[in-house]
Amino acid sequence: MTDPSAAAPARRSVSPSRHRGRIRKTLLIALAASVAVVACGAALTSLARPAGPPATGTGSAGGTATIGVILEPTSLDITSNQGIATSQILIDNVYQGLVGIKPGTVAELVPVLATELPEMSPDGRTATFTLRTGVRFHSGARLTSHDVVVSLRETMRPETVGFASEIIEVDDSTIRIELAEPNSGLLWQLANAPGQIRKAGAENDLTVSANGTGPYTLDTWERGKRLTLVRNAAYWGEPATLDSAVFQFVPRGRAAVTALRSGELDVHTALLPSLSPEFENDPEFTSVAATSTDVFTLAFNSQKAPFNDVRVRTALSRAIDEDALIAAQNNSGTPLGGPITELDPGYADLTQTNAYDPASARELLREAGQENLSLTITMPDHYDPAPIDHVKRQFAAVGVAVTVKEVPFATWLEQVATNHDYQVSYVDHAEARNFGIYANPDSYFGYDNETVQGLYASAVATTDPTAADHLLRAAAAQVATDAPAKWLFNYTPTNVVSANVTGFPTVNTNSRINLAGVRVK
Repeated sequence: MTDPSAAAPARRSVSPSRHRGRIRKTLLIALAASVAVVACGAALTSLARPAGPPATGTGSAGGTATIGVILEPTSLDITSNQGIATSQILIDNVYQGLVGIKPGTVAELVPVLATELPEMSPDGRTATFTLRTGVRFHSGARLTSHDVVVSLRETMRPETVGFASEIIEVDDSTIRIELAEPNSGLLWQLANAPGQIRKAGAENDLTVSANGTGPYTLDTWERGKRLTLVRNAAYWGEPATLDSAVFQFVPRGRAAVTALRSGELDVHTALLPSLSPEFENDPEFTSVAATSTDVFTLAFNSQKAPFNDVRVRTALSRAIDEDALIAAQNNSGTPLGGPITELDPGYADLTQTNAYDPASARELLREAGQENLSLTITMPDHYDPAPIDHVKRQFAAVGVAVTVKEVPFATWLEQVATNHDYQVSYVDHAEARNFGIYANPDSYFGYDNETVQGLYASAVATTDPTAADHLLRAAAAQVATDAPAKWLFNYTPTNVVSANVTGFPTVNTNSRINLAGVRVK
């Protein structure tokens, strides 16, 4: 997940110690955001609503689409679940917020449950929203401002989104949000997991059930097998284009190929790069390279020796030839060099920072007294091991021995993301606008740089997009230099779509799947 969330601007009048404490407090990024990582998830398309563009695709409405996804949610609780699989399936389809993301884009915001995007007050601290009329939850209850206020007070807390806010119920259809400090990340947070609205006072168990306002309702969740959504006949907006959608959990690549060939699956997202050529010239399928903000990230635990030594982190970064790694992955990605992708604010080409230089890597390891370094890489067990096998060989070339520890994704979330019990981690950060994880000293990277924290705080607090972009660029350049991670590549997943399905999305399908507009012939 994601976030330009959080923070108050730095003030020169604050003493260094107080300033540091202030940034630590205000830059807390939602843990859900900082660890919203996915192994290549999946599914369907763009939500059409009265304020948005019409649904695309041809074919009659109705029918069932079966979509293979790699990662299964660990819980259906959109408010607290780590990992991105829950948001990927439920946001836009089952749950909705005051605002959302326009289909076909990574970050263009549109009104959803609100009638329009708010105009911020001149001081940048107040936003007022008016609710649409006629919206009902799946339970049949009418949506009111009270539901919105209760939902947002639960999720839009400083420890969750990184900034303080007061959420006020003005009347039955009006909500006002007042910020302690200007924060350009407010609408982005409202469009993502923290902004999804639940029914106030509902007693359903959110971990296994859902009561949203979206065009689909949760039908069944068969653990380890599939999750099924069905059309919401009482939906307030444009009706769903499918009768039902089945998200089938297929973590193994060859099994996905078999299921596609047999007709068991209509779609599979993020097929392994080594397998995607099998469908390139097949008239029964379309292979689409889905633009994404996914970054396969090799994180170094900066709080643990020897990775608390920047020379070691720099050496390991310079030991890796990203171009060779990408070529070995059927060119399913682009080199990055830093923590921000080209689709996000603050991007700059940082590929020359700590670029491949094995001689320099060996020298830095010698200087740091780590000529015989051994390390363990912890990674989710549903990932393709090929990229890490490549990294192992390149580390071996500079004298570094590697043990790979593959664990279930739920274990990775607990051990690495939550408890920070690891040396090196390999994971796909699929969330857009997630630079805040590098400005948060409590994130699993363990990276703590006051300059980066101050630049990020100022970027979030400014209302000038150009100024924010410059500040983020400066922050990203510092992070790239300090090397708390090696950003192996910006992944371009391949979605394989049967010829009987139209309207499948082509943007960020690993992090957010919107089913509207998907049709089955």
